[in-house]
Order: sequence, then C-alpha cells, then structure tokens
Amino acid sequence: MNSVQLSELLTLERLEKGLYRGLSWDLGFRALFGGQVMGQALAAAQQTVEADRVAHSMHCYFLLPGDANQSVVYDVEFIRDGRSFCTRRVKAIQNGRTIFYMTASFQIKEQGLTHQHGDMPQVPEPESLEPDIRFYENVLDKLPANMVEKLAYHRPIDMRTVQAINPMKPKVAPPTRNVWMKSVESLGDELNTHQTTLTYASDYYFLVTALQPHGMSIMHPNIRMATIDHAMWFHRPFRFDDWLLYCMESPFSGGSRGFARGQIFNRQGELVASTMQEGLMRKVEK
Repeated sequence: MNSVQLSELLTLERLEKGLYRGLSWDLGFRALFGGQVMGQALAAAQQTVEADRVAHSMHCYFLLPGDANQSVVYDVEFIRDGRSFCTRRVKAIQNGRTIFYMTASFQIKEQGLTHQHGDMPQVPEPESLEPDIRFYENVLDKLPANMVEKLAYHRPIDMRTVQAINPMKPKVAPPTRNVWMKSVESLGDELNTHQTTLTYASDYYFLVTALQPHGMSIMHPNIRMATIDHAMWFHRPFRFDDWLLYCMESPFSGGSRGFARGQIFNRQGELVASTMQEGLMRKVEK
C-alpha cells in the first residue's frame, strides 16, 4: 500500500479518440477527491492537443459527488484549434451521469511583456518542517480504521504546513495558510506531467482555509464541504518534484459558501501558478 504512485493515477487508458478512463483512489473523504478528477481531466485534454501546446488555464465545475470506488470516463470535446491557442472541454462521467466539467485552454510558447507584482512570503524552508502526514501517523489509535488504511494514498504528495494546525483541536485563526508541497516520486522532464500533478495537489487544504476564522476543521461532525468550482492558471514552467510554496487565503465566506484564492511559488520566489475555488460550506444541526 505504501508504494502507490501518483503517476499511475494520472496515466489514463485510451478507449478511443477523445475518450479516456482513469482509476480512482479512495482518500477517505465522503466523495471522490476533486483533485483527482481535475488532474485526470487535464491529462485527458493534454492528449488531444499538439505537443507544442501547453495548458495555461482551466476552469472546472463539480456537478455531482463522485464515487471513489469506481473508475471515471473522460469525454474530450474539441472546441477550437487556432494558430496560437486551442480549447478543450472535458466531461467526467460515472454511471452514465456527468459529474464534472472542465474547460481548458492551451497556448504555443510565446514571448511577451513580463512582470510579477508581490513577493513570496518569507517562511521557513521545507526541510525545517515536519511532513503533515506525521501528525496522523502519531495518532493512528485515534483515527477511524478506514482512514488509517487510506493514509497511503496521501503519501505521494509531501506536504508541510508552515503554520501548524491540529484538525482535531482547531482554534480560531486568520484565513490564511502556507504549505510547502512536492511530489515524492520523480516526474521526469515533461511539463504536462508536472501540471497534472500540481493540479491534483492544488485541491488539498484549499477550501478548508475558509473554516479557520470559525475555529473549525473538516473533521468537525457538523460541517459539510464540497467544491463547487475551481480555476487554475499556469504562468511559467516549473517542476513539482521540487518544493513549491502554496499560499492560500479566504477573503470571504457566507451563504453556506466559502471562497479561497491561492498563489504558488517556486523556491526562487517566482509565481508559477494561481488558483481560485468556491465551495459548499454548510453547518448542519444533528
């Protein structure tokens, strides 16, 4: 179980032109992990464009909860192929129902005006921080048996939170979080692979940042959370088998929804990607 590799999850079976199937991992959440569907959908779209086209943006909507015990079929629609840009729309299907839509845009490599406004936060280096999964390994006796079994599926991404947070004893805190993260396995030199893997990881910790001002965590029995939509922009090439800093903040929650935005920097302080997400954040009475 400890040998699971993310590359296996993000390598799709080609059924026919524009139609692919991906495995599913059960990470112990109430439904299929959104990062899996986004990463696999991007991988499917990548297979339908020319090699000189690289994803620069993607916009996703989660329509129905996915089943982590079943594979997912991805149907890629060819929207447009221009000289510089091309667009794909990807539909994720389980049991004959569409559970997710993604629109992704690809571009050839071009030169242009360049600037970056804002610096990467000054935080401790990742080597000085404990891996987040160590916390759960130290409290195995307090975790449900099914969650202990599924910890292996969280190990392919090494995540190290700068501001230590105990999800079992949450405290009121500002709605910000900085997390160093990288793939445990080597990803090779293909940028496509680094993009799909970062897309997968970008769903970790994101929406739960909106719970911090309320002194709650995802483990609270009265909280129901689910992603509604997720957007991501890739700004420059990067490697995700080296450390990236994911800086998240939630400027708003209300109406049973939470909103978060993020910036992802490499170790040189260069902004490599940006994210936004909105999701259901409902407190239910039992």
